[in-house]
Amino acid sequence: MENLITVFIALTGAAVVLQACVLVALYLAVRKSSTKMEAVAEEVKTKALPTLEMVQATLTELRPKLQVITDNLTETTVLVRNEVERVDATVSDATDRARLQIIRADEMLSRTLDRVEQTSDLVSKTVVSPVRQVSGIIQGVTAGLEFLLSHRARKNGDSRSSRRAVPQDEMFI
Repeated sequence: MENLITVFIALTGAAVVLQACVLVALYLAVRKSSTKMEAVAEEVKTKALPTLEMVQATLTELRPKLQVITDNLTETTVLVRNEVERVDATVSDATDRARLQIIRADEMLSRTLDRVEQTSDLVSKTVVSPVRQVSGIIQGVTAGLEFLLSHRARKNGDSRSSRRAVPQDEMFI
C-alpha cells in the first residue's frame, strides 16, 4: 500500500507540474495577445481618432447649414401644400362650371331639336299636305280630261286614242 501512496503522490506532483506549465503557457499567450491588442489600439488611435475628430469638426460646421436646409424644406413644403390646395380648389371650381355649361348646352340643344321637330311637323302639315292635295286634284282633273278626250277621239276614230294616259308622279318636297 505504501507503494500506491508513493505512486499517487508522484502522479499528483506530475499533474501539478503539468498544470503549472499550462498556466505559464496560457500566461505567455495572453501576454503576447495583449501586446498585439495594444499595438492595434495604438494604431487605431493614431489613424482613426484624427479622422473621427475631422468628421466631428465637419459635422459641427455643417450643422447650421443643415438646419437652414431643413428649415427651407419645411417652408417649401408648406408653400407647395398651400399651392396644391389652391390649384385643387381652382380645378374643382372649373370642373363645376364646365359641368354646368355642359348641362346648359345639353338643355339648349334639346330645346333646339324639339323646335326643329315642331317646325318640321308644322311645315309638313301646312305646306306638304296641301301640295299633295293640290297635286292629287290636278292628277284627278288630268285623268278626267284624258278620259274625256280619249272618249271623243274613239268616237272620231282617232288613232291616238289607243294610247293610254300615264299618270304623273306625285310632287315630293
